[in-house]
Amino acid sequence: MIKGDNNSFLQGVVAISPTLAWAAGNVTDGAHPGQVIEQWNGTRWSLFPGPKFGKKDQADVFAMTASSAHDVWAIGSLMNRGTGLVSPLFEHWNGTSWTATTVESNHEFLFGASADATNDAWAVGFNGSNNIETAAMHWDGANWKSVATPNVGEGTNKLNAVLALAPNDVWAVGFSTPVALPEQAATLTLIEHFDGTSWTVVPSPNVGPNSANQSNRLLGLTATSANDIWAFGSYFPADGSGHQMTLLLHWDGISWTIAPSPSPAKGGFPCDLLWAGVAPSPGNLWILGSVHDGTLAMHMTTGLDSSLVSSF
Repeated sequence: MIKGDNNSFLQGVVAISPTLAWAAGNVTDGAHPGQVIEQWNGTRWSLFPGPKFGKKDQADVFAMTASSAHDVWAIGSLMNRGTGLVSPLFEHWNGTSWTATTVESNHEFLFGASADATNDAWAVGFNGSNNIETAAMHWDGANWKSVATPNVGEGTNKLNAVLALAPNDVWAVGFSTPVALPEQAATLTLIEHFDGTSWTVVPSPNVGPNSANQSNRLLGLTATSANDIWAFGSYFPADGSGHQMTLLLHWDGISWTIAPSPSPAKGGFPCDLLWAGVAPSPGNLWILGSVHDGTLAMHMTTGLDSSLVSSF
């Protein structure tokens, strides 16, 4: 953390090897708002210089991805504090230095990224130009370009995470809203798939909803193979209390189903969410999140057998 700044958040991480990893995020308070990049060298984390920006520019990073040690991406937004203009931001590490690229804004705000090759990377989020709708941008090895994505219902649609398994096998998750404001309805899980040609919506289950309060949302994705994919996030109870419980969905190559997942918080104000996942080896899956007063980790070893490892 930069000295004198009290609120810093790491939003994305990529592990290249035991001696090389990157993390990036944002400093939100103090004299130096903007992005922060850190590097792991096998022994410790240290601040690492990122791209240079203008005095009125504020860069914010929300996700990272990599296809190799010489092909690392950090994605987010670049805001000019003078004009208020916000543009999608793509920062790239080529093994030597970080460089930054912005694209002409179509009001995309990007929060998830995934790459499976040096010429095949995706970033997803939402487009806020009119209604809030899903957004995706693709890197083809030369340029980042917007790619059309479907929406469901009449209200807000957002994509929070993307997972590129191959050029013709890419998944993205988030949520949709059946009705537009000022009407109220529970948000529903949204899962989309890219087959190499276009994005389509894939049916996905929800808890309930048994009331307008029982929203479902997906925040992340991970996989051990193309037929063993996990999507996760949280859902709200129908009683309108505002509590949250963990939500875990599984793809077996045919359909998405809800999988059992623990929600450990008891008493007080339960607020259990799953944010991130990693599969270090086949059959070995970790999904991480947070509870109201700490962190949550779940470890899946085989199939749908999930168990809580720690909550502290």
